[in-house]
Amino acid sequence: MYHTLVYQPILNTLIWLYQITGNNLGFATIILTLLVRGLLIPFTLPSLKSAKKMSALKPQLDALKKKYDHDPKVFQTKQLEFYKTHKLNPAGGCLPYIAQFIVLIALYQVFMNSLNGAESVLTNTNFLFWNLKEKDGTYILPVLAGILQLFTSMAILPAVENEPEKRPGTKAQKEDVAEMATSMQQQMVFLMPIMTVVFALQFPSGLSLYWVITTAFSLVQQLVISGPGGLVKYARKLGIKIGRNHVNRKTATR
Repeated sequence: MYHTLVYQPILNTLIWLYQITGNNLGFATIILTLLVRGLLIPFTLPSLKSAKKMSALKPQLDALKKKYDHDPKVFQTKQLEFYKTHKLNPAGGCLPYIAQFIVLIALYQVFMNSLNGAESVLTNTNFLFWNLKEKDGTYILPVLAGILQLFTSMAILPAVENEPEKRPGTKAQKEDVAEMATSMQQQMVFLMPIMTVVFALQFPSGLSLYWVITTAFSLVQQLVISGPGGLVKYARKLGIKIGRNHVNRKTATR
């Protein structure tokens, strides 16, 4: 089923795009990536809007958690009611990521060892500095993919984080757990780009090119739908002011 519904259509589409772009596998890969992301827009947009709405409603959810902190079962019930009232689905964003992962696997198979009869058709695998069937010896694509992943991870985070109140006793311990979770989330902001670079260095350049384009697409989508998010916080540390319509560096005071 996977071969019929996923792998073969992707391979056929890639071959068709390769032919209509003048035997240019690079342009074919870029167009294929944009087509896949375009098909996922009906699933991605609701997910981004839901995440934005959930971020805006976080103070209310935190207040609900504080109110029923003594009874986790009641809190879970109230939390589900809260999600239902505001039409939120915390798991709604999984489908686009799963679909992208499946496409990544299919492309990996195409570039690595599954061209078979199509190999005689895809004879030109050179694109700019790269042979798209080989690893990127220039390191440009893996590093670029990592940078874009870093910006995307930052943008997903909320622009402002609520600092938890410090309280004595068991509640203070729970605050520590919350702080630890926040710390882990912030660490993932930098861990994901590093993992992206490491994996991209092991992949054929064609896959790295796909990852660059799909991550750039994700970043643009995130900025358009949800705004810069956590990019504001990190940019502020570098002395860069991010507004809705402009980005400028703070002028040094004399």
